[in-house]
Amino acid sequence: MAVYTEVSDDELTAFLAGYDIGQLLSCKGIAEGVENSNFLLHTGAGFFILTLYEKRVDENDLPFFLGLMDHLSERGLSCPRPVHDNNGLALGTLAGRRAAIVTFLDGLSVKRPEAKHCAMVGESLARLHQAGDNFHIKRRNALSVDAWPGLFHSAEARADGVLPGLAVAVAQELSHLEQNWPKGLPSGVIHADLFPDNVFFLSGQLSGVIDFYFACNDFLAYDLAVCLNAWCFELDASFNITKGMAMLSGYQRVRKLEAAEVEALPVLARGAALRFMLTRLVDWLNVPEGALVKPKDPMEYVKKMRFHQHVTGARDYGLLQ
Repeated sequence: MAVYTEVSDDELTAFLAGYDIGQLLSCKGIAEGVENSNFLLHTGAGFFILTLYEKRVDENDLPFFLGLMDHLSERGLSCPRPVHDNNGLALGTLAGRRAAIVTFLDGLSVKRPEAKHCAMVGESLARLHQAGDNFHIKRRNALSVDAWPGLFHSAEARADGVLPGLAVAVAQELSHLEQNWPKGLPSGVIHADLFPDNVFFLSGQLSGVIDFYFACNDFLAYDLAVCLNAWCFELDASFNITKGMAMLSGYQRVRKLEAAEVEALPVLARGAALRFMLTRLVDWLNVPEGALVKPKDPMEYVKKMRFHQHVTGARDYGLLQ
């Protein structure tokens, strides 16, 4: 359960007194997520999400995250919107952590995505990219290719305990990606973590996108590569080309990929797989003592890495030109 910081009743009551959202009726920890402490609030004004930002989140990035949600919401993207306190501020302090309240979105995430879900995600991702085009705050991707060697070195000594030979395999993959990472692709605001648990569906339609705490500025096609990894593989780590085709077609109905993006898609997907394998590996090896959190298995992304290593072009992901 992703609650790292416990909040006392008195602390919560004092914090909520600064907001015009009615009397607190209940507060429950939320299991999903691995970065922050999240709670579902029920107040006289309805339901909200309270987030306490843990030490892994740079406080200097919070204006970007919260401002982006406001910006995207104003431009028609269905996403949480920060609740401003009685002084007009979206960011406060609770239990020694920076904290914010955002609106609650109705809907459920899907455990086993189908092609129709992938098509809707592709469309929504492209709309997000368009809506974020003129957002004025910038944030570099702190988990892009230049950060992967540092992540690897922090886990390298124990990597073979997770899988024999993993350290050498990762070192080789890092070398390949550093030499072949593209330059000059169309860039802008990306979500960077649009996994199935961050997308809600209601009555057969996509009802909202949540969790913008990895959002940043990077290649737009890299965001699409993250989604191919997150949505289009089966439990046995086989790639479902029907889902890939649906996602890529959905994206291109809204925003057409440029030729350079199409060419770069395999290396971007390969890099996205390594990025999530590395962060999962680090978390797997470094669970905070006493934290009620279950780290995600890095082996899932080792298998995806191996698939991408044999891809010869974007057609292997279902892209029809």
